[in-house]
Amino acid sequence: MNIENTNISYTETQMDKLKKENGFTLIEVLIALTIFAVGLLAVAALQTSAIKMNSTSNKLTNLSTLAMDQIEKLSALPYADPALNAGNYTPTSPSANYSIFYSVVINPPPLDNTKNITVTVSGRGKTENITFIKPNVGSL
Repeated sequence: MNIENTNISYTETQMDKLKKENGFTLIEVLIALTIFAVGLLAVAALQTSAIKMNSTSNKLTNLSTLAMDQIEKLSALPYADPALNAGNYTPTSPSANYSIFYSVVINPPPLDNTKNITVTVSGRGKTENITFIKPNVGSL
């Protein structure tokens, strides 16, 4: 009979556990919602910052691409080409949003038989400068 009593008390303990109402208080829920809201605000701020940086990097990529295209055109020209005489030049821009400008300096010190060419591309609030040196291959 002793075994039966133990079994009954065990079953009653299980029932008591099921009847217990475990849950969260209103204060606990409000604190959890506040922490969650602060986390969401931080993620929203991060998203805004990422969008701005993506826009800036897109602008700089476009400027660099246009500058490198101009450098490739100029480096393909012969050393004595009139477009590579000393001075400042404004070639036609491929887009109304960007302006391209380049300057040529002949024999900058300490380099002889070279032309120092600086390409500047401006647009959408950004400016990119790229400089390269064109040697006189025929005089080497």
